[in-house]
Amino acid sequence: MIWLDGKLRDADTARVSVFDHGLTVGDGVFETVKAIAGRPFALTRHLDRLAASARGLGLPEPDADEVRRACAAVLDANPMPLGRLRITYTGGPSPLGSDRGEAGPTLVVAAAAAHRRPDTTAAVTVPWTRNERGALTGLKTTSYAENVVALAQARSHGASEALFGNSAGRLCEGTGSNVFVVLDGALHTPPLASGCLAGITRALVLQWSGAKETDLPLDALDRAEEIFLTSSLRDVQAVRRLNGRDLPAAPGLVTAEAMRTFEERSAADLDP
Repeated sequence: MIWLDGKLRDADTARVSVFDHGLTVGDGVFETVKAIAGRPFALTRHLDRLAASARGLGLPEPDADEVRRACAAVLDANPMPLGRLRITYTGGPSPLGSDRGEAGPTLVVAAAAAHRRPDTTAAVTVPWTRNERGALTGLKTTSYAENVVALAQARSHGASEALFGNSAGRLCEGTGSNVFVVLDGALHTPPLASGCLAGITRALVLQWSGAKETDLPLDALDRAEEIFLTSSLRDVQAVRRLNGRDLPAAPGLVTAEAMRTFEERSAADLDP
């Protein structure tokens, strides 16, 4: 069962218009929320970011109360111990082209089962760059084709994530994650000015682990003693191999402490 435009519908019969702007031109925003035993994690932070992304695209802000009702209804209708809750909000049915129509936005909320990620993973850097000055910078939009291409590159090299630099040659982010590095024993992550997304897990790790926002060159990855990724479904995940370079101690001491702290603090408060 999914939520589509005001009510629960069977996933096999629910339909979005082929003229929906989210489909034709990627005019939409979304959030991926971890759900634990039928309860969403950090939903308030996700709804705040959804609203900010909508404003950035010039879409009317979604009704937060309706989105909360939709999330609750979908989770109640799809019980699972660990899930991925996807909130998608688009420009709605529109003419073919970039102009929006007048029908109003489309709201879809769906859920699928998820599995706990391994504690460690492999990543690669890719030759393409994030534009830290683009119109979509910092917005979580449905225009994800660039990430699809980069992630396919990572998969072809036996990795689960691809990391980008920005147009200035600075470290930025992954396709669906933020990146943290340990240099000389200190924990750092790129600032939002790098063009990275303001990740929900990133913000909590900054708050709970005392990391510093630092403008870093992309080659800081080559010097890092430890590297880890954060996202709503990864939580904190150590990188054990980057571009063929092994980090055999992964998760290292700093990463292991960040993992432990995040697990304890998130378990104590599902809406921090």
